[in-house]
Amino acid sequence: MNSTVISILLLITFAIFIAYILKGGNLVIGFFVMAILWSVIGMVPFNTAVQKVFAEPALNYGPTIIYIVFGSWFGRVLVDSGIAPAISEATNKVGKKKPLLAAILVIIVTAFIFVSAYGVGSVIAIGVILLPILLSVGVPRDIALIAFSLAIGAPMYVNVVLYNQIKAFFPNAVYDASYLKFGWTAALVQLVVVILFLIIMRKKFDPSKAEENLQTIGASFGDVDSDQKKVPYIAYIVPVVPVAMNMIFGWDAIPSLVLSIIIAMLLTGNMKGYKKTVDFINNTVSQAISDISGLIIFLMALIMFSGAATLNAKHFEPLFNAILPHSHLVLALALGVLAPLALFRGPLHVWGAGAATAAVLSGTGLFTDAFLLPLLYVPTLMAVSTDITQSWNVWGLDYMKVQSKDFLKYGVPVMWAVSIINELLVYAFFG
Repeated sequence: MNSTVISILLLITFAIFIAYILKGGNLVIGFFVMAILWSVIGMVPFNTAVQKVFAEPALNYGPTIIYIVFGSWFGRVLVDSGIAPAISEATNKVGKKKPLLAAILVIIVTAFIFVSAYGVGSVIAIGVILLPILLSVGVPRDIALIAFSLAIGAPMYVNVVLYNQIKAFFPNAVYDASYLKFGWTAALVQLVVVILFLIIMRKKFDPSKAEENLQTIGASFGDVDSDQKKVPYIAYIVPVVPVAMNMIFGWDAIPSLVLSIIIAMLLTGNMKGYKKTVDFINNTVSQAISDISGLIIFLMALIMFSGAATLNAKHFEPLFNAILPHSHLVLALALGVLAPLALFRGPLHVWGAGAATAAVLSGTGLFTDAFLLPLLYVPTLMAVSTDITQSWNVWGLDYMKVQSKDFLKYGVPVMWAVSIINELLVYAFFG
């Protein structure tokens, strides 16, 4: 079977896979089946497939799983120690008399927390605190949810846990000062656009409907003002400690996260006595692992498919050479314009059908990993921010009683603009 026939068959299965995802198919099963299909269609020798598709990718992904575990643990510590709720409550008090200011503060606090926190568990824990605050100052439910979700997506450019997940596709990329200059700039762009979105939508704010909206989601003004654990103001800096340690001292994420966890426990009184320390560690670790158990299995299936896609990259080289612009600027602009293709786990979402796009692009060797990682990170983060298949967005739609079409109506145009701007930044920093 020649390379042309193989590449056509691979593309056909890829199209079927996208259709399967769009119909709500299980991603773990989908990626695992695709790994097998691409190994068979690509005529990968049996022993090579066993080793290079199913064994080595999963084993080599071990360090990334450790990053995810520690990141999830840190997120849980921020919540259970009272730091995240205290920051949220302080925001509520500061902005109570000025609805727009309160909404902007909530968005900034959300982004601040998720610089290092990660996982659907952390999002839910923070969301049930911050979303009622937005409603209590008169922000409509749909606008509140969109702003909150986009504010979570903004700091994901520098969130070391998510970065290490996408790095699986681009192993030569490095989370260093060079990348962080881009990451912080891109995060700031998204955050500023979200704030502009709130300013534009401020005429829709209606404090008279606050109680009605709170009752719709099962909350009340009393819930918003409920007593929080008292923590010292110095503890408010803990969410940025991991990134700061990397930027200032070049520390790896693991020691940075561990140090941050210890600081959080010390500052909030959770290390007073041996038993209290052990109980707090056991409870937060147990919950953190539970939060990411499904994610880990999903990533294992994804990385196996990535292994199969990498082995088949040679079949796509003539096609990519023919259709891909060799200009960094043109490619960056193209992905900005086509960014909505990342929605619904589409071909530009690396944790969806875009896993093949990422693996094949990396395998062709036409561009460096340092350029490709942020290039595909931008549309992927559009999906993370506003896709209704993203786990915490699914929770948000249910919790806030918002229709999918209303969420997409505002979220997609805002994130599309952000994606085009940030793809131009990718070219400016790495082109």
